[in-house]
Amino acid sequence: MSVERIDYQGGSVKAKGALVWNEKVSGKRPAIKRAQKMAGDKYVALVADMYGEGKTCEGPPTSQEWMMAVRADRVEGRKRANAAMASLVAEADKRGIGDSSKKAAVGFCFGGGNVLELARSGADVNAVVSLHGDLQTTMPAKKGDIKAAVFVIHGSKDPVAPKADRDALEAEMDGAGANWQMLDFGGRLHSFAEEETMMKGVAEYHAGAAHQTFRILDDFIQDAFNKKL
Repeated sequence: MSVERIDYQGGSVKAKGALVWNEKVSGKRPAIKRAQKMAGDKYVALVADMYGEGKTCEGPPTSQEWMMAVRADRVEGRKRANAAMASLVAEADKRGIGDSSKKAAVGFCFGGGNVLELARSGADVNAVVSLHGDLQTTMPAKKGDIKAAVFVIHGSKDPVAPKADRDALEAEMDGAGANWQMLDFGGRLHSFAEEETMMKGVAEYHAGAAHQTFRILDDFIQDAFNKKL
């Protein structure tokens, strides 16, 4: 698996992403905003930089502050998400490994909210998948805004984005005339598809739900690419 750092302008920040692909596989592959776990032999993936300068931290409270700053400015957040997708397509095309007619964005937690904002912005992508993501927005989609097929995968007991948020998202998606689906995993908490997570009563990894999630989302993306949704 090849991983290459790439620089691009993401809204008001200079971003540093990571392009991921299997160099042993020939031919062009769809572009997808998600990392090594999803790239495999099928996709060219980008780890997007939503904070700028490739900066990282060990977690809360710093990560919470950075996240809330992006969430507070949805216009800027959408610019960064769209810039990441544009950079992914450009870099993959430059290397002759990308099929720019097939594009998808997958996000976990904060990233799940980011890919929903990408869809709401009217981005020209085939599919958007949000996993236990931030569902709220200050800029809800209007009729005809959303071009992507949208899939939201969630835990029914997720306290970070409770049922009221899911109900509001359903109403928004219907109002926008979007092609959307939502799947709730019964009893699962926040971040159930990420092995490293553990916050008692809030977030907990669940191997079975994670296994199903990765299989289901791949089928959804392939169906969106092949216009079967």
